[in-house]
Amino acid sequence: MKKKLFFIINTVCEIFFLSCSRRGPLKAADPVLKEFREVSVHDPAVVKGEDGFYYIFGSHLAVAKSSDLMNWEYVNKGIKNSGKVIPNVRSEMREAFEWSKSATFWAPDVIFLNGAYKMYYCNCKGNVPLSCIGIASSDSVVGPYKNGGLLLKSGMDASVPDEDGNLYQAASDPNAVDPNVFFSSDGRLWMIYGSYSGGIYIKELNPETGLPLFHGYGKKLLGGNHLRIEAPYVIFNRDTGYYYLFLSFGGLDSFGGYNIRVCRSKNPDGPYSDSEGKKMTDCKGAAGSFFSDTAAERFGAKLIGGYKFVWKEGEEGECRAGFLSPGHNSCFFREEDGCYFIIHHTRFEGKGEKHEVRVRQMFFNSNGWPVLAPYRYAGEAIAPCSRSAVPGAYKFISHGRDISAEMKLSSEIRLEKNGKIQGAVSGEWELYGGFRIVLTIDGSMYDGVFLRQWDEDGKKYVMVFTALCEKTGVSVWGSGLACVE
Repeated sequence: MKKKLFFIINTVCEIFFLSCSRRGPLKAADPVLKEFREVSVHDPAVVKGEDGFYYIFGSHLAVAKSSDLMNWEYVNKGIKNSGKVIPNVRSEMREAFEWSKSATFWAPDVIFLNGAYKMYYCNCKGNVPLSCIGIASSDSVVGPYKNGGLLLKSGMDASVPDEDGNLYQAASDPNAVDPNVFFSSDGRLWMIYGSYSGGIYIKELNPETGLPLFHGYGKKLLGGNHLRIEAPYVIFNRDTGYYYLFLSFGGLDSFGGYNIRVCRSKNPDGPYSDSEGKKMTDCKGAAGSFFSDTAAERFGAKLIGGYKFVWKEGEEGECRAGFLSPGHNSCFFREEDGCYFIIHHTRFEGKGEKHEVRVRQMFFNSNGWPVLAPYRYAGEAIAPCSRSAVPGAYKFISHGRDISAEMKLSSEIRLEKNGKIQGAVSGEWELYGGFRIVLTIDGSMYDGVFLRQWDEDGKKYVMVFTALCEKTGVSVWGSGLACVE
């Protein structure tokens, strides 16, 4: 009875959602392009330029652009005075380099504000939180950017008070890096930032100038005692009314277990909670601890970690490499068709610290939580599918909750015509609302979507599902073995 009631309620909600939606997601699948042009942009922050291209700005002043989110080309690579994004960069940004004792930039963010592009750059020594966040401006997204000065500093001598009379404490104060600047629904401007050290902070900015409204670090949202959490990024969903805070947990290198998690709030400055209802303000390491992954992994709904869809005999792509340490994402909403996207970098099995950018579609399940497409974006569009298209053999991945360098390897399951799940896991499945799916596995209910995607390694179109269990914060993926038209 409870299960029937669940589906009735969700079907009604789905009909309501579609009738109220500005998006009209139930359209025929778009043609899929099968080729991609890769770039290595670490910590990609996305912004749309005045020319209609999508630009990603990353660490070490790597910048790339794309018109289709699949084929990228470099705009700038490396810190050099001849670069067009920040010409004469060594002199233009001397204050930042001198403060941080660094020769490079870390993860920036770019936003269009009052007729100009504002770059929120950051520099960090690395082995200590001696860091700074500054602002630069340009009339064009590609530059040249002129420095507007530093906004925040961290890592000061703990025995010397700052301008407000405070003593810097690394275990509780933020590392001034990884800025993300966004507007709230009421037109206020915010900057969220932080990495490891004292945690993730948010402070309000002047929407006219982009400069801070008040002194100080702002409001603490989570973290502390050097918990391995960084790369905060916030996006607002007008349909759910929530602000979604994405975070990268773990270490960014190929053996660091980097993974992307999410929490949400009705307010831009929190408090944020994860899908289990745990308050993110409680997410912190024990006093005196460093890099306590066991403390961190209890928080946040985990959307993606290291994984591999294992090759099956008869498929293309026998030598496929798994994905390691996907993380440091940005997100955006494409107004013209109502699609959400997440952009992140990833490393690869057997390829050391080589990294590339990946773009995925992101969907929101019936509980208002994001789920990520199992495969990179290839022009697909979500559309209704018949129940007869679902049954068959699937490669199944559960991303779990752990922070681990080990890839999650796919196992095989079958979605049977009678609604049963057999194989590596058992349970039941149900399709509803055209493209939405509920899987009940070992007593846990996962809510998500079905869609048709291009399997790049297998060189075929397949049916896939992506779903999240609200009560456990665990995401699961499925990739069909059969080729579909």
